[in-house]
Amino acid sequence: MHHSHEGLDRPGGFSRIRLFSPLRHRDFRLLWSGMCVSLVGDGVFLVAIAWQAYELSNAPTALSLIGIAMTVPTIAFLLLGGVFSDRMERRRIMLAADVGRALVVGLMAVLSLTGALELWHMVALVSAYGAAAAFFGPAFDAITPQVLPAGELAQANSLDQLVRPMALRLAGPAVGGLLIDAVGVGGAFAFDAATFVVSALALLAMRAPARAPAAVSTSVGGDIRAGFAYVRGHVWLWGTFASAAVAYLLFMGPVEVLIPFLVKNELHGSASDLGLVFAAGGIGSVACAVVLGQRGLPRRDITFMYLAWTLATVAVAGYGLSSTVWQLMLASLAFNALETAGTIVWATAKQRHVPAELLGRVSSLDWLISIGLLPLSFALTGPVSGAIGVQATLIGAGIVGALVTFGALLLPGMRAVEGADDTRSGGSAEFRSGRSTRGAQAQSSRP
Repeated sequence: MHHSHEGLDRPGGFSRIRLFSPLRHRDFRLLWSGMCVSLVGDGVFLVAIAWQAYELSNAPTALSLIGIAMTVPTIAFLLLGGVFSDRMERRRIMLAADVGRALVVGLMAVLSLTGALELWHMVALVSAYGAAAAFFGPAFDAITPQVLPAGELAQANSLDQLVRPMALRLAGPAVGGLLIDAVGVGGAFAFDAATFVVSALALLAMRAPARAPAAVSTSVGGDIRAGFAYVRGHVWLWGTFASAAVAYLLFMGPVEVLIPFLVKNELHGSASDLGLVFAAGGIGSVACAVVLGQRGLPRRDITFMYLAWTLATVAVAGYGLSSTVWQLMLASLAFNALETAGTIVWATAKQRHVPAELLGRVSSLDWLISIGLLPLSFALTGPVSGAIGVQATLIGAGIVGALVTFGALLLPGMRAVEGADDTRSGGSAEFRSGRSTRGAQAQSSRP
């Protein structure tokens, strides 16, 4: 899914390439540095937004509402963001999105620090944040091949995959928890706003105006229809999109809304404790990316991917069974390591088996379909957990989600691409990820 770990484009990605060579290119170095700083800010934001929501209204419904307000605009503007990034200068789009998000989060910081922040302010502000993210993501995905030679895209993907969980799920949440305990939530929001300013300055300093390709003559609608037609013809694509959509509907809202609730209310933990739970997930992801990078990917890739995702979803039930912070950390580590394993294999399978000229559209459909039911997942989490309890909701989501995930592996033709030759040589960085809008827990998500 959105997935943060998009792109080891061949087995053994880390060990066989000079991992840091893309940083020799000045424009890429600026783009990458700005992204790293911004990702740490995103990690801080994830803890801050959850903590602030529960301070304003100590019920899961409040954070659910914010989750809906953030994901609906992203989903609504995603296809438009993709069109804009193909028609305009990508750096300008990214700059506008960064400046917009800096203002939004800065305003949230001011309101929080002055004690004036209310829940409806947060809902309105995160909606604007979510819309900006829909434009930033596709432009970021598409600009990398413009600032690097084709031969170094694999290194750029691997580098991205290594730092993203470190910044977003390890350093960011840990810093966020400490900041909130030290200076309050407003200070954490101010820190995040500053990271968007740093990212914008890095974009401004880039030399090359990354021009968009000349406008294509075909209609946007025609392009989108061709993408749909390709997906419909391949079980491993539509089956994975559909099962991910259902699994996400079941567990994404509960994981993102109820874990902060568990830490704060049932375990009486601090913001630092919540940061630690998220950070444990980051450690799981990084460790997994390094191991798969060194060992290479399994031959039976689709089978491996589905087994990893099934076990990851079972780990969601582990959250519901936890009665201490360290048990939550263990569940978070297992969940994120296994999600990441599946996601790396998924990204690589798409790069190997989907023709280059369709990859952008297949990836945008992937993101759109798999997160399309997230607002509903957030909406259902409050009422369901109110009716059956927080723990039961997490355990149920994990078990049912795992059954749905494993069921997709049994679809006729699902494993048809296993062991097939690549449709093309080399990979593509067309979908590295600018998708840092997601909740910390499942940031590396499946299709």
